[in-house]
Amino acid sequence: MSDDEFVASFENCTLANEAFHHADHVRMAYLYLCRYPAMEALQRFSTSLIRFAAAHGKPRLYHETITWAFLLLIRERMARTGYRQSWEEFAGGNADLLNWKENVLRKYYRAETLSSELARSTFLFPDKF
Repeated sequence: MSDDEFVASFENCTLANEAFHHADHVRMAYLYLCRYPAMEALQRFSTSLIRFAAAHGKPRLYHETITWAFLLLIRERMARTGYRQSWEEFAGGNADLLNWKENVLRKYYRAETLSSELARSTFLFPDKF
């Protein structure tokens, strides 16, 4: 599926939920950051993700802290490479962002913070130093 088809199927909620895993979330955030300025990408991606989760009967899946933190980490990594990489190159150089089980946010957040209702509904700054 091309990038345009992937984004369109996500935005119109026709992408199968079973075909949208963590690495796909990272790819989608990357594509939004390629297309829009950071704050617009954050707003559009969050809104689309909320709509996607609701359309697939899982409105409680959206987690604002995780969504925003990953998007901001992706943007930082893109900036460090001068925004010159394809998705494949970016993914190859940032495997830690693609691993959900041992995800990179563990370095920045306490487990109890990420599991809180506050973190689910409001972006929280990292609290693990």
